[in-house]
This record gives sequence, C-alpha cells and structure tokens, in this order.
Amino acid sequence: MSTKHPRLNNIAIVLVNPKYPENIGSAARAAWNMGITRLIVVADEYPDHERMVKLATHNAAHLINSMEFHENLRDALEPFSQIIGTTARKGRHRTEGNSPREIMEIILPLLPKNQIAFLFGAEDCGLTNDDLKHCQLRSAIPTADFSSLNLAQAVAIHCYEIFHAVVHEQKDIIPNPKLATSYEVEHMYDHLEKSLQQIDSLQKKTHEYNMRDIRQFFGRIQLRSKETKLLQNIFRNFLSHTSKPENTL
Repeated sequence: MSTKHPRLNNIAIVLVNPKYPENIGSAARAAWNMGITRLIVVADEYPDHERMVKLATHNAAHLINSMEFHENLRDALEPFSQIIGTTARKGRHRTEGNSPREIMEIILPLLPKNQIAFLFGAEDCGLTNDDLKHCQLRSAIPTADFSSLNLAQAVAIHCYEIFHAVVHEQKDIIPNPKLATSYEVEHMYDHLEKSLQQIDSLQKKTHEYNMRDIRQFFGRIQLRSKETKLLQNIFRNFLSHTSKPENTL
C-alpha cells in the first residue's frame, strides 16, 4: 500500500502519553488501513505489547512491532518539518484550529520533500500547551455538539483525510521546498530565548506567552534549514558579544 502512494511514507502518527495500550493498537490499525506506516509513541514507560497487538489485529501488528518509542517529545519530533497538533480544547491562549480537510490542503504541497507529524494527546486531557508549542498547525475535528472524540476515532478520521488528499487531490500540486526540521528550529528557539533573557526582554509572568507568540510567528513563515542556521548564528553571536566584559578606559 505504501509503495503505491510513497508520499504517505512522509507521514507519522505520534501518540503522546496514551493511557491505554489498546488505543495504540486501534490507532495502528486505522493508520495501516489508510496506508500510513509510521507510528510513534511518547511516554514514560513502554506500553504493554500484548494489549496493543490485540487491538491492532494481525493486519497491523507489524506497525506495533516496528513502532518508535521515545520518552521525550522533543526528541521524537526532531526529523519533522511540519507538526500538526490535534486538539478539541479551546482557551484564551490557544489558537483556533483548522478542520482536518483544511489541514490537508496546507500540507499536501509539503509532502514530497518534508516529513510531517500528526500529534494526538492523552485520552483524558489531550495535548498540553507544552506539547502544542512544537506545532505549526492545529487540527480540530468539527462535531455536532462540540464534544471531543476518543483517541482511536480522532486518529482514524485524520488518517482517512490524509489518504483521501494524497490519493485524490495530487493533481496540479506544486511541491513546496524542504523546510527546516524540528531539531533545527528548536535549537534556534533555544538561542533566541537565551538572547531575549540576556536583555531582560522576557518578563517572568509573560515568558511562556511571549515565546508562544514568537513560535507562532516563525511557524507561519515556514523557515528553511539555511534560514534557521542564519538566525541561530545571529543569536549566538549576540550572546557572545553581550557576555564579554565591557571595555574600560
């Protein structure tokens, strides 16, 4: 299936702190049914294998066997250039999400040259603000009564929309260039944050929100690797300059 639609190989389903191994199995089954072969789990402990395989069934058991496991989300996202956080939660400090179909229109030109991750949070609370800071886009599934779906349902809907877009909407798509990876972007943010702290531009009470707004700004720009390295060098040089003792006469 994946060889017929190779662009699906650039898609990964990332489950962050899932509570029930059975839901991982159901997610693997939904992904495999739609030609998606990469499953990543981020958790403190490796989930029970037998409970995962039981719900994956024999058709998708190999996805469980080859599943990537990480204890840290930042490490798990390093190779991805576009990250979509799925969330039904709304709040004063959360941007409004696009529907899955709208998300596919945005990412389709990126697929030929970029790896893309879809993040799904824990069954009871979803993705945290700290999880979502890594995301350039938010996806929210519209429902009749504005309630959230369970994890396996949310994964299945997104996988179907991905498959449908790749199979039926590829005509006349002009591929976008390769973007910077999350690894490159996060290192740029590290130097940017240290630079702003150096000049006391990040106040303690608003530090988190200011960095969130900065991340959203750069996320909309879609930086390339060369650009992140340029910015990182600027911030590094700034830190080096400001840390030098002042010249005295």
